[in-house]
Amino acid sequence: MTGSSRLAYQYVVLRCVPRVDREEFVNVGVVVYCHATDFLDVAWHVDRDRLAAFDPTLDLDQVCEALAFVEGVCAGDERGGAAATAPISQRFGFVKAPRSTVLQPGPVHGGTTTDPARQLEHLLEKLVS
Repeated sequence: MTGSSRLAYQYVVLRCVPRVDREEFVNVGVVVYCHATDFLDVAWHVDRDRLAAFDPTLDLDQVCEALAFVEGVCAGDERGGAAATAPISQRFGFVKAPRSTVLQPGPVHGGTTTDPARQLEHLLEKLVS
């Protein structure tokens, strides 16, 4: 691929919502999907101190397990259960579907990039870290 080839991609920010009733959240991950290259991946970072400040009773290991599940869905491996066996576009659809759990996807956004993997790292740094 040449350096000037721009690829369309979509992404969702994964939010940890310690207490749904308070509608507060902390961004903990980003999922990037690029149809043209069959790229689907997640990058995440859990700031345990920050999340504990929102809710000291939050099970942070459970948050990390939920993010590992998303990793499995994206990678198409056993960590993602049955969802990981679907075609890549359906796996992204699964990941971006709204849920009322502690880990929730935000709205879908899009853009163009020459390198989806590098874009994922950029988004993680910009939106999560």
